[in-house]
Amino acid sequence: MSLTAARVQPRTDPRPARTRWLRAVTAPAARRRPKLAGAVLAVGGALAIGAAQMGISLASTQDAFVLADLNSQQHELNLQKQALDDELVGLNSPQALASKAADLGLVVAGAASYLRLSDGAVLGAGHGADWISTVDPNGATKVGNSLIAPPVTPAQDTPAADATAQTAEPALPPAITDGLPSPTTR
Repeated sequence: MSLTAARVQPRTDPRPARTRWLRAVTAPAARRRPKLAGAVLAVGGALAIGAAQMGISLASTQDAFVLADLNSQQHELNLQKQALDDELVGLNSPQALASKAADLGLVVAGAASYLRLSDGAVLGAGHGADWISTVDPNGATKVGNSLIAPPVTPAQDTPAADATAQTAEPALPPAITDGLPSPTTR
């Protein structure tokens, strides 16, 4: 193939030629005025979103304060429950039972007696203790127990002593109501 044979033949376009109609521009097109309602709607929507975000933020902050207050109340109630449990353990101890029995005048008997409920028969020795017990839970050999309130003796049997004995409560740590305690500074 020679160079002359490889020459590019002009392409014939099967589509018809288009004619463009040109015209002169006389004046620029009039600009449309923006709608006021669309602008007001956009600004109002943005303000509503901002107000909703502020409201949610304030509500969650308030919930945090309520939760902190409830946690404080729960802590106080747990302390009170623990104090009452300690008092109950002290009252249920054998030492407290022996002390209360001695205050009522009960003594330790030698042999056990039992009462049969079906017919009311007494099984065992069947007689009361006619001697004074050698075991004195309130005597000099008493072992101190911080969970048991001291027994009321006849010397303390005054109305003022009864009022203080009845109002004595277990010592609890002070309640923190106004935040952490801090010293007053100038």
